[in-house]
Amino acid sequence: MVLKIINATEAKVGTNIIVDGEPCTIKKIDTSKTGKHGHAKCRIEAVGIISEQKKVFVIPGHDRLEIPLVEKRKGQVLSVGDKVSLMDLENFETLEVDCPEEIKSELAGNDTAEYWDVEGVKVIKRKV
Repeated sequence: MVLKIINATEAKVGTNIIVDGEPCTIKKIDTSKTGKHGHAKCRIEAVGIISEQKKVFVIPGHDRLEIPLVEKRKGQVLSVGDKVSLMDLENFETLEVDCPEEIKSELAGNDTAEYWDVEGVKVIKRKV
């Protein structure tokens, strides 16, 4: 579900956008000035929230960018295996969540972790 739509010139560093169907965070943006008969261009460097792949693209400043719905929540770690088992601290729902290896090594039972629900995909971002 798309939260809202903005023009490319309105985007700032740290804004979450959807690029090729994947939610990304803008790390760098350069906007060129308009020419006599041209349009402003935006060069955007973004990193995927889930896959952490870097994407670089150039679009006209009047093009629209979709902003994804990102919910940041906390959960208690129940177990760590191939996937991490979490219990949400607000509604006490039990979840099986993917976790990057560097964060998985820090987690143990009864720890608290922050996870993001990005367009229906849940991923652990950090230990709290």
